[in-house]
This record gives sequence, structure tokens and C-alpha cells, in this order.
Amino acid sequence: ISKMGIQNGASYPSEMCSRFDADEIKRLGKRVKKLDLDSSGSMSVEEFMSLPDLQQSPLAQHFRECIEGASQFSVRGDEEQKLSFAFCICDMDKDAYISNGELFQVLKTMVGNNLKDTQLQQIVDKTIINADKDGHGRISFEEFCAVVGSLDIHKKIVVDV
Repeated sequence: ISKMGIQNGASYPSEMCSRFDADEIKRLGKRVKKLDLDSSGSMSVEEFMSLPDLQQSPLAQHFRECIEGASQFSVRGDEEQKLSFAFCICDMDKDAYISNGELFQVLKTMVGNNLKDTQLQQIVDKTIINADKDGHGRISFEEFCAVVGSLDIHKKIVVDV
């Protein structure tokens, strides 16, 4: 398992912290150090995943993307950045579209066994039909924003550091 360094004085890449101020970065560093259960100076994936909130999160499947995108979810993150990050989570093959299969996988991760696959597929099919305004059978970023942006989800996805 790879480890993420949390040594004293470690610098965080600016692209990962663009929405955090210096005090927030210090608090984040202190919280990360508390997760270093074996006092190794590094945080293993297991230590990171020990957070109860992450154990149930579909974002845990995309560990690196979560870390890189965390700053976008600060109170200073804007709507387009949050929607772009959410879109990237769904666009697993990074072809700039969310396919039927990709949407199924993301929703399956979120709902687990609470729905039968046939029920979930019906939801995915209806979602694609409703969101796909150009009729290509997949969802572009613009189509995604039109549906998800109208729900004001960006106001609900804020990380308090």
C-alpha cells in the first residue's frame, strides 16, 4: 500500500490547495497527523479509510481524486469547479462524456444492493434520456451541468476544514 507523507513542514502542491488558506492547511495537516495511527510519519490508505465518513463514500473509490479535489469543496470553491469534479468522478474513461455504463457503475457504488440491477438500469436509462439533449446516448459536461446545476448541489457539497 502506498503511503502519503505527512512529515512536519511537508508542502502540499498548490494545485491541490488552491481554495484553502494557510490556517486551513495547518488544520488539515493536524487532522491528517491524528490519522497516523502507527506514528510512522506517513498515512496509509487503511489509516485514511478509517474515517467513518469515508467508509461509506463512493468517492473513496477514487482516493487520489478525492485528495486533489478536496480544496474545490471549500466554501470558496465555485460552482463550476465542483460540478467539474463531480463530472470527472462519473467520467471514468475520461472521454469527456458519461456513458450509460459509467453512470450505472457510479450509482451502483452509491446504492449498493438497495436496488436490483434491473431497477438501477431503468433509472440510468431514464436519466440518460432526460439529460442527453443532443441525442448521442451519453451525457456531456454541459448536459450534466444543466441537470445537476439546477439542483443547487454545489451549495450542498462543502467540506468544512
